[in-house]
Amino acid sequence: MILEVALLHVKPDQTQQFEQAFQQAEPLIMGQAGYLSHQIQRCVEQSNKYILLVEWVSVAAHEEGFRQSAAYQEWKTLLHHFYDPFPTVEHYEKIAL
Repeated sequence: MILEVALLHVKPDQTQQFEQAFQQAEPLIMGQAGYLSHQIQRCVEQSNKYILLVEWVSVAAHEEGFRQSAAYQEWKTLLHHFYDPFPTVEHYEKIAL
């Protein structure tokens, strides 16, 4: 399992519109091969800052599957104009300690 982590800085005057658009976009990611789960959380200290966590079976499921799909083009149209700056996306894997 891979955890995609994206820190989202939404333009301060557009948080309500972003949250509505995200609700519309959720089914686009949920239907992808290799998708396991996701959650989005709003920062308590900065209400225009969010963290998106998505569990994938592999990095390829995210980058080669979702990001190269028609669904991702719709995702971009719905969400990407809200970000300033554009988010950095990183992938994490659990380690055994």
